[in-house]
Amino acid sequence: MSTNKTSRRSFVKQVALLSTAAFVAPNILSAAGRADKVNLACIGIGNRGADIIKELYNTGLANIVALCDVDMNAPHTQKILEQFPNVPRFKDFRTMFDKMGANIEAVSIATPDHAHFPATMMAMSLGKHVYVEKPLGRTFRECELLLKAANKYNNVVTQMGNQGHSEENYFQFKAWKEAGIIKDVTAITAHMNLARRWHGWDVNMKSLPPAQPIPDTLDWNEWLSAVAEHQYNKDYINGQWRCWYDFGMGALGDWGAHILDTAHELLELGLPYQITPVKLDGHNKFFFPMSSTLSFKFAARKNMPAVEVKWYDGVNNLPPIPEGYGVSGLDPSIPPPSTGALQPAKLNPGKIIYSKELTFKGGSHGSPLSIIPEAKAKAMKSSLPQVPASPSNHFKNFLLACMGKEKTRSPFSIAVPLCQVFNLGVLAQQLNEPLAFDIKTCKITNNKTANALLAGPAPRKGWEQYYKV
Repeated sequence: MSTNKTSRRSFVKQVALLSTAAFVAPNILSAAGRADKVNLACIGIGNRGADIIKELYNTGLANIVALCDVDMNAPHTQKILEQFPNVPRFKDFRTMFDKMGANIEAVSIATPDHAHFPATMMAMSLGKHVYVEKPLGRTFRECELLLKAANKYNNVVTQMGNQGHSEENYFQFKAWKEAGIIKDVTAITAHMNLARRWHGWDVNMKSLPPAQPIPDTLDWNEWLSAVAEHQYNKDYINGQWRCWYDFGMGALGDWGAHILDTAHELLELGLPYQITPVKLDGHNKFFFPMSSTLSFKFAARKNMPAVEVKWYDGVNNLPPIPEGYGVSGLDPSIPPPSTGALQPAKLNPGKIIYSKELTFKGGSHGSPLSIIPEAKAKAMKSSLPQVPASPSNHFKNFLLACMGKEKTRSPFSIAVPLCQVFNLGVLAQQLNEPLAFDIKTCKITNNKTANALLAGPAPRKGWEQYYKV
């Protein structure tokens, strides 16, 4: 297994080897100079990672050449291992790149939130295209560095895994905005009221969970990635990581990119100048509140007015519902969690968009908007523009972009500012303080602790190299 001292020289050597890759891995290049499949390595192969691998493979455009996971013997990794029994396996992504760099064109990264950053930075530095689950980074600074790296390694294709950004949700919003149906938006309510893992935990917890024996099959050191040393506990792994400020980004980081993505991009919201925790039930220093209401204020842009986005999470923390809202449906395109099927909530995940003339409601992921009340929607039906069909789903879009045939719809240039909105929201949740953010300097001006947390704690020894571009 390689150590944390993997050198930059080896990176350069592996990139150079790509020029001879046609002899090492015939699927990389065809006689015409471009293969019909992309050689894909997969980092994180259980739970959501397994879903992503299957989606990418089912496009018919991916050749799976390497599998990497910190626990190859966990129950949730077995289906992928059975599907690809002869593909080389690794616990450490650095070892994978050392041994197989010349055979890899692209990677999918579906690790816990805290581990997205180092694997993505190493992959890009080696010239590998990256498909990365949301949120891209756990801190504002990590996201900033990812964008800087994407600009530096500008031949690398990037895609964040908010798959609704390639479905009707995106194309309809774009068509309606261009036609002037969506205009003069002043407020957006985003809500995610499904039960989360930490609901029911003791919010008076006085310390992090006690140490437990590390499972024999788990590489705990590699699981921790660049995060400071923690003693193993079962409540950190298998999705539980999302509960803790040290590892995850809570409901906002999990669902925000599926609910606010199109509005953020197409309304050109950028970064907020003020983030206020309106309500934090069960606030504590270790894990996310039982429910949160956050206010994000965005300045006026071009010919568009200022916008306030309010985020609601928590089972009983429901937003105000406008008259004529109608029925809240659960989007059938939402992938089920590893813990089982999604359970409908009192109000299912989605958004309400308020403009000066119209009000819209929508779900999450790929679900489209509708005008409310229904009578208004019927009156406007004949004047609504036709919405073009998506030429490719999110996974096919990524692979076609790797081949130079399309451009990705959620590249880091679009996805990073969105994730940084969530980074700022999580800081407000963690500190339970209103934050004033200077958009030009990217500094929090009213709270020194919060400003320091934009970068977060220093990486563990041996992981510093990924925090340099």
